[in-house]
Amino acid sequence: MPISKEHFIKEIGKELVEENVAIFAGAGLSAPAGFVSWSQLLEPIAEELHLDIAKEHDLVSLAQYHVNENAQNRSQLNKRLIEEFSKECTTTQNHEILSRLPISIYWTTNYDKLIENTLKQQGKKPDVKYTKDHLAITKPKRDAIVYKMHGDVEHPNDAILIKDDYESYHVKMEQYLSALKGDLVSKTFIFIGFSFTDPNLDYILSRVRIAHNNNQRRHYCFIKKMKKNENENQADFEYKIRKQNLFIGDLKRFNIKTVLVEEYNEITEILSEIERKYRQRSIFISGAAHEFYKWGKEKSELFIHNLSSSLIESEFKIISGFGLGVGSSVISGALETIYMNPLKFSNDQLILRPFPQSVQKEQNLKELWKKYREDLISHAGIAIFIFGNKLEDEKVVLSNGMYEEFKIAQKQNLVLIPIGATSYMANKIWEEVKEIYEGDERLHSIYLEFGKEDKEPQEIIDLILKFLIQISK
Repeated sequence: MPISKEHFIKEIGKELVEENVAIFAGAGLSAPAGFVSWSQLLEPIAEELHLDIAKEHDLVSLAQYHVNENAQNRSQLNKRLIEEFSKECTTTQNHEILSRLPISIYWTTNYDKLIENTLKQQGKKPDVKYTKDHLAITKPKRDAIVYKMHGDVEHPNDAILIKDDYESYHVKMEQYLSALKGDLVSKTFIFIGFSFTDPNLDYILSRVRIAHNNNQRRHYCFIKKMKKNENENQADFEYKIRKQNLFIGDLKRFNIKTVLVEEYNEITEILSEIERKYRQRSIFISGAAHEFYKWGKEKSELFIHNLSSSLIESEFKIISGFGLGVGSSVISGALETIYMNPLKFSNDQLILRPFPQSVQKEQNLKELWKKYREDLISHAGIAIFIFGNKLEDEKVVLSNGMYEEFKIAQKQNLVLIPIGATSYMANKIWEEVKEIYEGDERLHSIYLEFGKEDKEPQEIIDLILKFLIQISK
């Protein structure tokens, strides 16, 4: 049986935390960007051979027939490849989501450059490999490796297109296939936009299965559920369903579990939910304080320290911009917990990015801070707001920078947790956000407690942790 979407999201979420996820992308991932499928690519080739592309299922052989008929000359195939995959296409939402997630291994049979281009747009450095010689070279400071199994559009003569190429692949590209075999053993793959008709992948999956027998790593794939076509009789439809079920069952030999979708746009919804849940493991703490209202400086700093420590203990990641009067307590609470338990917690759980303090022009500094905040907050799924005041012209005023962070977090759809009990800007945000949670009694009742000034610091921390548990359900 196919697995449920909920189970898939949960399991991939766990693997993402450990950075164990890899992607295997087929033509279906690039198709929404405007790139052609294999059959569309070879349609003019079929016409030249006086064949009907709609009746042809072995497209590798079709490409070989064309080369045979042209005395082993593949210039027309190369021309088609360049024409169709050199187009400037906008990246898809699926590409963008995947590039934002902590995925460092991509395998693809696609010739286009969408994966590496999207990674670059996200500020990541891809190390692209499409020949075995590339395996011996490591790009400095790379963030992801993109293995292009069938080659790259800029080198069409070396692309894997015809039967000759496939038949010699396991000999000429032995080291390349060994790298794939290693990743299949050590990573959890998501096959997306892939039909499983590629003989090279079948070759590798079979050898991984034989080598590891009943101890293969689990992988996942998306398959669109068969639908009854207009004017199709019931018997033919049931035959298609039966064949699809048998195919899904056969994938289990390789420990590949299937996620069935009604429409392909459901894949985007699933990936979006995975990203949302993953980001909710990262919490942005927004705060600034010249004074600390009724708790006083010492008690307030202890509150921030203990809050930070509790979040680390609950296995959250903390992101902070080193806010005035707040940042040092965030750091001390997090680092104390991490260093006291180095085998349980990691330095990666604390991301600190102090704001730049000087540029040549004041206007440039404001613009830089805005972009800096947007980038910082984009890594989180939850934002906690505490205190929020500063000294300006010898007067204590509300922190406009904290309010700007609130508006950015709101725009990026973060879960908003302003602690109104700490007063100042946090209280103003608490009043503004209150109505958001009115439709959820579980969350709303806890949220109201955040604004009560009679709460002690530890009570507030306990409420925050309770709130975080509720939103994760």
